[in-house]
Amino acid sequence: MAVRLRMKRMGRKNRPYYRIGAFDAHEERDGKVIENLGTYDPLESNNEKQVTLKKDRVEYWLSVGAKPTESVAVVLKKCGVALKK
Repeated sequence: MAVRLRMKRMGRKNRPYYRIGAFDAHEERDGKVIENLGTYDPLESNNEKQVTLKKDRVEYWLSVGAKPTESVAVVLKKCGVALKK
């Protein structure tokens, strides 16, 4: 099974809020998640509260071959998670 680290959109209209999770690559954007790994609030003004991650679980999924989407890769880079090239 191919696993992707993706964002699942939550929140209301004009107030996005995302959950970062490990998904089967063939699952739809807001579909069933394998494991929730954190949250991302793009409208939060405090940078420390903007992203919450379970870094140990994110590193585990990256170590077993999960690939992050472009937007998740940017968030992970901001949080200091090392990505494979």
